[in-house]
Amino acid sequence: MKWLVLALVCLQLSEGLVRIKLKKAKSIREKMREAGVLEDYLKKIKYDPVKKYRFSEDYVVYEPITNHLDSSYFGEISIGTPPQNFLVLFDTGSSSLWVPSTYCQAPACFNHAKFEPSESSTFICDGQSYTISYGSGAIDSIAVTHQEFGLSKKEPTQPFYYAEFDGILGMAYPSLAAGGMTTVLQGMLQQNQLTQPIFSFYFSRQPTYNYGGELILGGIDTLFFHGDISWAPVTQELYWQVALNEFAIGQSATGWGSQGVPAPLMNSFLQAVGAQLTSYGVIDCNKVQDMPTITFVINGTQLPLDPSAYVLNNNGYCTLGIEATYLPSQNNQPLWILGDVFLKEYYTVFDMANNRVGFA
Repeated sequence: MKWLVLALVCLQLSEGLVRIKLKKAKSIREKMREAGVLEDYLKKIKYDPVKKYRFSEDYVVYEPITNHLDSSYFGEISIGTPPQNFLVLFDTGSSSLWVPSTYCQAPACFNHAKFEPSESSTFICDGQSYTISYGSGAIDSIAVTHQEFGLSKKEPTQPFYYAEFDGILGMAYPSLAAGGMTTVLQGMLQQNQLTQPIFSFYFSRQPTYNYGGELILGGIDTLFFHGDISWAPVTQELYWQVALNEFAIGQSATGWGSQGVPAPLMNSFLQAVGAQLTSYGVIDCNKVQDMPTITFVINGTQLPLDPSAYVLNNNGYCTLGIEATYLPSQNNQPLWILGDVFLKEYYTVFDMANNRVGFA
């Protein structure tokens, strides 16, 4: 549901930048495995990792939450007066902000924080309803007023019940926001809350629950990277979409930069990296050190990932952090999704003024 709120979205401000420390918790996959429901879920779900990138005239966002089965990095915001706190997933693949509400009676809402409209003196409901489909130093505060956000009334039990985060804060372009909702980033820019029209992500390579990294709103922190930032222009202002020149395995170019990794090529990829894939993407951990480096070439810059980066090792249980997908974009070019596996290796900057993405 879409609501209009005369409220505050409160974030932490330090040294002229808004910093949100990210938490890293057990993944949804781990929690579902512990609960004994993962195998059945994976059998039943018709998982399309690029479902959210299907384009339609109204740009409704389809975001399969199974994107977050292996990694969840999230931080805290507060909404309302007095503030009500929520853990949200910061998602560059969607543009709307939503949190659970007291209207939601689904099991997935029982174990999460819920917004109570009657307890906020600045909340106003505009009565409109929208659907977003999910496939499955000193610290001051900054305030974004008149911020629109959604309150969920229904959420699927699997996998949301097992998610550590309460809601999602979308950070893509405004054209993707449900019902033309003003995005949080738009609100920050319009109200001059950011030092620069930039946000950046740092993901720790050794994350803990209390510190998994940082989202920095309004600038760049040079302590988190070395060398220069390599920039690539955004090719389409929907998602943060840039062009991929090439994809290499070891020293060999594959030509897949212009093809993506559709399902028919996945077996070729597994053979090229020497991965013996068993059920649900399990890999022999003893073989990981023998696997090759893979390299993405973006705007002429090589961005390699060692096997220790693209293979996820959870206490001796290894899975491949790469999935096959093929879906043409509006210009008929295939889409790659560079997710948490990539972001842990590269400090990534999203420049809203110049419509470009930087990597370091």
